Amino acid sequence: MLDRRLHAFRPDLADIALQGQVEADRFVPSKPALITRPVVALRQKPDASIGIDTELLIGEEVGVFERRDGWAWVQALDDGYVGYLPEEALGPVVAPTHVVTAPRTFVYSGADLRFPTRMALSMGSRLTVVGEVETRGTRYLMLSDGGALVARHLRPIADPPAPDYVAVAALLLETPYLWGGKSGFGIDCSGLVQLAMRLAGHSAPRDSDMQASGLGRAIERQALRRGDLVFWKGHVAIMEDETTMIHANGNTMSVARETLEAAIERIGWLYGTPTGYRRPVA
Repeated sequence: MLDRRLHAFRPDLADIALQGQVEADRFVPSKPALITRPVVALRQKPDASIGIDTELLIGEEVGVFERRDGWAWVQALDDGYVGYLPEEALGPVVAPTHVVTAPRTFVYSGADLRFPTRMALSMGSRLTVVGEVETRGTRYLMLSDGGALVARHLRPIADPPAPDYVAVAALLLETPYLWGGKSGFGIDCSGLVQLAMRLAGHSAPRDSDMQASGLGRAIERQALRRGDLVFWKGHVAIMEDETTMIHANGNTMSVARETLEAAIERIGWLYGTPTGYRRPVA
């Protein structure tokens, strides 16, 4: 059976790519659109009162299958995740030029840090820069609407990615835990893995069960080293070295460091021992 998280199908409507695999009244191709809000929740149903499955960041591209009653049914281009989000969060596709590399940053109303801010953006946000301005020794990158960001908080997408995804994850230490979160404002365990790996130029599935079943290759516990992943039922952690790990967790309600031994002892009574270990990057 197809995973509804990764395949767009309903009894009345489905992705045209699934024709012959599922039954639906109509099959349609998706239409491209871009996320235009800083962080947008993606939900299983078009209902703002239910919990979120994941989040999309400004500059991410989606394929839109339906727009109705203020909601859009979409599939994320990066990881294939399917769900509903507010239609007003979508705009036309424009090729991004830069990505935010700081955990969080501001868009100012002009090239001066004393100017009012328009919004806050998360690490991983993608923007189209149209110019550069220097004010009193600080470089700002300019957007088409006059917004400005501190240049050192971004890098050109064409530049090499971060060399070490674990170091990227460490930048998010103390970020609040958020179920379904995937941003510098709130993040969950698998979101931390996905976001950090993306900044380092690697793709990763969104949810921990997807990561546990197909990300990289399985290894034995005694082989653990920096960058390897440890999985429990419904949870994943990143090894910082052979003994210490970084993970977004509900115990501290944050991204935190913890030794593997301490985590195994603490988690064991509720979720059992680790279910597997994987090396996501060779």
